[in-house]
Amino acid sequence: MPVSDARANMADLELIAAAARSGGAIALDYFRKDPVRWTKDNESPVSEADIAVDRHLGEVLRAARPDYGWLSEETADDRSRLASRRSFVVDPIDGTRGFLSGSPEWTVAIAVVDGGRPVAAALYQPVEDDLYLAIPGHGARCNGAPLTVSRRPGLSGARVAGPKAITGKPRLRDAGLQPAGYVPSLALRLAILAAGRIDLAVVRENACDWDLAAADLLVHEAGGRLEDLDGRPLLYNRPSVRHPALVGGPAALVDPLRPILKELM
Repeated sequence: MPVSDARANMADLELIAAAARSGGAIALDYFRKDPVRWTKDNESPVSEADIAVDRHLGEVLRAARPDYGWLSEETADDRSRLASRRSFVVDPIDGTRGFLSGSPEWTVAIAVVDGGRPVAAALYQPVEDDLYLAIPGHGARCNGAPLTVSRRPGLSGARVAGPKAITGKPRLRDAGLQPAGYVPSLALRLAILAAGRIDLAVVRENACDWDLAAADLLVHEAGGRLEDLDGRPLLYNRPSVRHPALVGGPAALVDPLRPILKELM
């Protein structure tokens, strides 16, 4: 990696880490205080907290990097991002359902994408004050402590997180997998995977760039993989922001699980 790119990645990491924290502070002002909420066209919930955090992040990040593209779940996509070498990919509150129900399992997720791949990632869980950070080649960390994916050698006894409709299937139980529960924030589910607190994660089709980009880099820098069921890595900041079904974890577990999932999903 050119020195200039490495420096840019570090500078961007410092920027988005501070933005994730300040955005999380704004979200906490609404948390468990019955914010105004409504339902989007795709039946997913959104609240005044999501919009307030989105507005704040847009103001801070776009002012600091006016030449970067912008892709956020709560901002209309004008596609101008496609002409930018680097783009911010943002989920102001990932896990809005959990946020609105009072669960602590929601995050502020920010990535910088360059050439289709994340090159800086900040994922902040405000209730726990946990800040996950990564840039390529420097590992992933949470509050300064290095993260490493599970070192379990085989599927037997492996804990897999994801939708119950998938993780509870008999075919997975027969392979020795144990359901690890469901985390409302997909980005947090993958961060927990990067931390080795679960062994595997499964993602339904149609997850979007903003759900995945920051956590994807965390998983890779922690020594794992996040890929589709044909073994292909994810690309971001493309015309379509949606992705197929995915599996994440260490290679020793992803490789044998991927064909099983392909039969089921």
